[in-house]
Amino acid sequence: MKGKTPLENIPLKIGKPKTTAAGIPAVISSAKHSLKKMGLTNTIKTLRMVNQKDGFDCPGCAWPDPEHRSSFEFCENGAKAVADEAMKANVNAKFFAKYSVKELSGKSDYWLNNQGRINQPMYLGPGESNYSAISWEKSLKLISRKINSLSSPNRAVFYTSGRTSNEAAFLYQAFVRLLGTNNMPDCSNMCHESSGKALVQTIGIGKGTVTLDDFNHADTILVIGQNPGTNHPRMLTALRDAKLKGAKIIHINPLPETGLVRFKHPQDYMKLNLSSTGLADMHLQVKIGGDAALLQAINKLTIDAGSIDDGFISKKTKSYEELAKSLENIDWTRIETDSGITRNQIDKLSNIIINSKSIISCWAMGLTQHRNGVHVIQEVVNLHLLGGHIGRVGAGLCPVRGHSNVQGNRTVGIWEAPSDSFIEKMELGLKNSMPRKHGYDVVHSISAMESNDVDFLFCLGGNFISATPDTTRTATAVSKLDMVVHVSTKLNRSHLVNGSESLILPCLGRTESDIQAEVEQFVTVENSMGIVHKSQGKLKPASNMLRSEPWIIGNLADLTLPESNIDWLGCVENYDKVRDLISHSISGFEDYNTRVRQPNGFYLPNPPKDSCEFETNDGLAHFSVNPLPDVSLNEDEFVMMTIRSHDQYNTTIYGLDDRYRGIKGNRRVLMMNPHDMLERNLKTRDSVNITSHFKGTTRFSQKWLVIPYNIPKRNLAAYFPEANELVPLESTADVSNTPTSKWIICTISGNDSTAEEE
Repeated sequence: MKGKTPLENIPLKIGKPKTTAAGIPAVISSAKHSLKKMGLTNTIKTLRMVNQKDGFDCPGCAWPDPEHRSSFEFCENGAKAVADEAMKANVNAKFFAKYSVKELSGKSDYWLNNQGRINQPMYLGPGESNYSAISWEKSLKLISRKINSLSSPNRAVFYTSGRTSNEAAFLYQAFVRLLGTNNMPDCSNMCHESSGKALVQTIGIGKGTVTLDDFNHADTILVIGQNPGTNHPRMLTALRDAKLKGAKIIHINPLPETGLVRFKHPQDYMKLNLSSTGLADMHLQVKIGGDAALLQAINKLTIDAGSIDDGFISKKTKSYEELAKSLENIDWTRIETDSGITRNQIDKLSNIIINSKSIISCWAMGLTQHRNGVHVIQEVVNLHLLGGHIGRVGAGLCPVRGHSNVQGNRTVGIWEAPSDSFIEKMELGLKNSMPRKHGYDVVHSISAMESNDVDFLFCLGGNFISATPDTTRTATAVSKLDMVVHVSTKLNRSHLVNGSESLILPCLGRTESDIQAEVEQFVTVENSMGIVHKSQGKLKPASNMLRSEPWIIGNLADLTLPESNIDWLGCVENYDKVRDLISHSISGFEDYNTRVRQPNGFYLPNPPKDSCEFETNDGLAHFSVNPLPDVSLNEDEFVMMTIRSHDQYNTTIYGLDDRYRGIKGNRRVLMMNPHDMLERNLKTRDSVNITSHFKGTTRFSQKWLVIPYNIPKRNLAAYFPEANELVPLESTADVSNTPTSKWIICTISGNDSTAEEE
């Protein structure tokens, strides 16, 4: 419309954070977004299929579906994710003829995403400024030729996003391993890798130990370092139901989050129920990095009160005495200083824990993305082992994963560091030898690119440049490569950071019908609680030039490995053949094709949950003794964490409003404690520059608008992925090598007012 201001140029507006999640505003927001991008007919058709037994799995998160589903089984962010995928295919040869890569690089992430679906395969040759159309046949031949020309398969890196189906992920890892490498970094490396490493070491499995029904029987639910209102909204329904059944909910996080204050299920309005439900009984506003101190204090008080499960500890665990001894002389002054929580608050939480018969602990990146990410999760495990809160109804560990199939990808083989037993089983199933040497994770892949040890990058989904740390440095490393390939649905920042040759291969989305050999196919996914189930899109594909991920991988593998004994093209024509291979290659998937056709899918084996058994070397769950992390700061320093807004999904930006936090029109904001602002003579909307510091190196980022927010002193928050350029590549968690996106030591400079107060 003439005279209308582009959304990304609307000035920053600041209001009060919301006090109730979901409700009518969520309904309105979902409807606006869906109608704008899909139109009325597709909105009605598509949203009625989300998370239904005969529909498709929502790409928005990995929260499990209830057994008895409603007609509209989705949340606001799920509706946005679906609508975003169901846009028209407008990014075509004409689009790229109009915009050079340089011009597109100057556009915002919001603008790039808003252009629509990618229409056809695109190619950018050496020295070229614009992508141009290329056929599928030519593109796959180019890629195959490049892979086969490498001096070693270890000079290639194959990245995977968590939205990839089990079938595509399995074919992909089989192809990569038959090439001869384990260079398979994935999004887990940057989010829940710390969870997997911590849980395998302590309970013998890298997954959670609860079912959705356990929430109906829990006395206490701890939500630590997680914002379910924005990142896992469907989880709020489970928390509401648990609350109504008498559970206490404890929220431990540096920021208060609307979703854990009050929740109103949008569907309640249809039942003329206008009330909302208060959720969190306590919000402990822990300092960034202070969770370990708080958890050690709780474990200390549990032991001192004699409220431990002696029978469970003696029969099922190891190293209790070492843990108890390590906590004997706890430094309470340091506990309060590091955590920011008073002894009185700690005692109140301790009393709740001590008097709870069944506890569930949920967490996300607020715990995993720290230097001590593995260790702090092991403190959560310690809490559960002390009370025997594993392997019984209403109790267990619950890492809440954001990607819709990130867990399934790892289960079927997307793993740069596979165990020997995993590879042995895979070799039996595929009747091929596989490499044992561990490959590159995300951080090591970037370092290898910098060192000229990698020539080729293939990304199966995702937005590698925006998702990874140290953005400028990562982009420089990627630009040194001979070839970069992206399998994508929509345009993103990664398509604009190019090697000598770059290709974009457009794939089907979750919502779209996948027909191979004139037969409609379905794929499968695994949710956060180990249930494997069907997903089948029904919409007409946005373009007749789109191909499914299994089709792309199978055809590329057939070209690249012509002597292989795997019937790649047969697997493409009938996904049942892929699932048959999985049945023979991965434990827990026996009779896959029959079991996954059951109405609710099937649970994978989970010994701690199923029978309170632990597949560690000695068959026991292990207590852990870990030192407290150093969370001290110099006088002029702050610690910053990256967060998501309510109008984004991972690196995908739907809009510029963070409704729950009352921030609208701008994402380049720095949330700061009001007292810290006063002490530094900063006013709301002042423009500041941020410098991050790590072992003598610095990274600099300009023009952030500082705003007052309810956050602990000396703590800061900024949106991901914009703030990723401040995350040092070498700053990673011990053991897991996960980037420390929740612990960035910074200084602030500049004090230029850029806007008037509202």
